[in-house]
Amino acid sequence: MDYPHFFINGAWREPESDRRIAVESPANCEIVGSCPEAVEADVNAAVSAASAALGRDDWAGTSGADRADYIDALSDAMKSRAMDLASCAVAEIGAPISFSKGQVAMARMTLKFYAQLARDFAFEEQRKGYFGDVIVRKEPIGVVAAIVPFNGPLFAAMLKVGPALASGSTIVLKVPIETPLFSYLLAECVVAAGLPPGVINILPADREASEYLVAHADVSMASITGSVVAGRSVAEACGSQVKRAALELGGKSAAIVCADADPDTIVPALANASVINSGQACAAQTRILIPRTRYEEYVTALATAYECMKMGDPADPATELGPMIHKRHFQRVKAYIQTGLDEGARLVTGGKTPAELEPGYFIEPTLLADVSNDMRVAREEIFGPVVCAIPYDDIDDAIRIANDSDMGLSGSVWTSDVEAGVNIGRQIHAGNFSINGFTMDVAAPFGGYKSSGLGRELGEEGLHDYLESKTINLPSV
Repeated sequence: MDYPHFFINGAWREPESDRRIAVESPANCEIVGSCPEAVEADVNAAVSAASAALGRDDWAGTSGADRADYIDALSDAMKSRAMDLASCAVAEIGAPISFSKGQVAMARMTLKFYAQLARDFAFEEQRKGYFGDVIVRKEPIGVVAAIVPFNGPLFAAMLKVGPALASGSTIVLKVPIETPLFSYLLAECVVAAGLPPGVINILPADREASEYLVAHADVSMASITGSVVAGRSVAEACGSQVKRAALELGGKSAAIVCADADPDTIVPALANASVINSGQACAAQTRILIPRTRYEEYVTALATAYECMKMGDPADPATELGPMIHKRHFQRVKAYIQTGLDEGARLVTGGKTPAELEPGYFIEPTLLADVSNDMRVAREEIFGPVVCAIPYDDIDDAIRIANDSDMGLSGSVWTSDVEAGVNIGRQIHAGNFSINGFTMDVAAPFGGYKSSGLGRELGEEGLHDYLESKTINLPSV
């Protein structure tokens, strides 16, 4: 998978520099492909193409129904390349094939949702005002800088591409240097779907070019899925230019286990929710809050579940956990485990790299017990398979602990009383909450409170960020 070009203005374009990215498989440390790395001149070309496409009749003149047809065509093209896209994720992310197939399915489901929404949405309506009738129009925001992370880049990209296309905006999609290869398959799907030139442009780029893209004068909006640190940088750049920013950032989500929950029933799903994608997921339920009266019972059950999880070759359908994305992150996660032990946590299970999986960047699912909510491992996003078991006294104490976080992306409750679970969910300061599971529904908004972000993705709310509202006041009769 060695690529020489960028996808700009509907065609393959020569890069403006000789800088290249070598993509390493984190499962075995072998090079699986390469591509050029964008510099400022490449960003200028991509933004220029996206800006020009806004004014052309083949895009500016489309209706919501027309754009829906394009979105459906892109979904269909991705369906025809589904196995290629999943296999690429296995190679460059090290994500298990089951997770990788699911990412493709969720990406397509997101596009299907926004295609239907584009058909149904009222982009213009006439209302009764106090001083006469008004026309309210919803118009495209313009050129969108869409920045996606390494852990699920195809799905994260469609969370932005779907609503951007539905709105009539155009896109410069900045993909991560850790996992850029999927974007070449995506570009081939864009061509197959027949999207007009310049509507979607794709650049693999590192931090410097990404910052240049966000700050570009012809970019009207930046949408990022990434860390809190990266999100703050994007927000500052957008704020200085008074341009829109949509931020889906980190999480330190709490799973509240109620005293009435049955370990045999909930632990398998709870364990999976806590280390989804090897913990490299912003919404992973990495703080597990357990009633003090049942603490050791649940700690033991969770440890057993983690020890039964299969790590290994991500291409093996039986594999449940893959590696960390690269050596630096592998070392970072290992350091957090040691920090937890130094702070007084108890290592129940995990924390090692199985000898048979070296030199891959694998870390066993790791359960730290006797964690207090003021420890770094309980407050900072580790982004690895490291789970903190925190005891609580009563449900009010659990809610207090869950809300005692700088972040508020997700959360869950595990109980036999669904009505009680809903009541707990109403009190949690997070944008997404599940009962007896972990769910993202493409028809419902997803995003965070506090440092976990601004705006929402998915649902009708996910379209709103990509639209400007215009009022035309009609003459009074």
